[in-house]
Amino acid sequence: MKLFKVVAGVGISVFLLAGSPYALAQTVISPGPEVKTKDGMEKWQIGLSATYMSGNYGTDVRTNTLYVPLSIRRLFQDGDITLIIPYVRITSNGSVTFVNGVPVRIQTTGATTTRTTHEGLGDIILQGRYYILNEREYLPATAVIAHVKFPTADDSKGLGTGDWDEGIGLELSKHFGENWVGFLDGGYSVIGNPEKVVGRPAGVPLKNQWWNYDIGLGYYLTRALLASVFYEEWRTLVPGTVNPRDILFSLMYKATQTVRFNVAFEKGISNDAPDYGITGGVSFRF
Repeated sequence: MKLFKVVAGVGISVFLLAGSPYALAQTVISPGPEVKTKDGMEKWQIGLSATYMSGNYGTDVRTNTLYVPLSIRRLFQDGDITLIIPYVRITSNGSVTFVNGVPVRIQTTGATTTRTTHEGLGDIILQGRYYILNEREYLPATAVIAHVKFPTADDSKGLGTGDWDEGIGLELSKHFGENWVGFLDGGYSVIGNPEKVVGRPAGVPLKNQWWNYDIGLGYYLTRALLASVFYEEWRTLVPGTVNPRDILFSLMYKATQTVRFNVAFEKGISNDAPDYGITGGVSFRF
């Protein structure tokens, strides 16, 4: 689902926009006060990452995608707002396109075996988060998240659907002892239904996505290095296909108060998920 959950360069949580998918995600999972800003602390974060994914997505033709988002985040004491501007590249037979930054199969019949490559600006995403509960002894940190996808991608090239999407959800995180932290995210996305999407048969609507979710467990190998594993699932968009599901492994390293690095590996465990995906990214706070 969301290798794109680490595109902000500071952690993992459902984009997408969450798994966005969103999600091709793209939110921070670092729990507790660190995700908030106070007077004298950093108030901006800029991140750049790249995600390469490859799979058949339940078809007979392999699709390769590259997603390179630039994220600009404004941190507030009780939340944040992030603008995501992506470059996308897709080599496919037209049966797969990007939806909220995630490659998704939108055609079930009539696909050709001819593969073409298209690239360009993807769909710009604006997302926000507001913390409604700080972590306490028996309660997790809880945040409300929301996103809007602007149809800036060229749908004639299969880089997007050409319509607006919106979504809302919850993020929860909780420390256990000194080194363990648990994560749970879920949300609902309203998927736009343009009259024509390249490769999608006429009259077949895209379904809204409820419930997109992931559950994960992280362990601090050191104070600066967090290793995490997630199970992710999101609702299929097209009737007759199965829900994409995957396992995501990630490492997030806080090199300094300003600079952070992340890497992730995704392994699909259902036919409509990518076979594998790899992400690397860096972010700067100031």
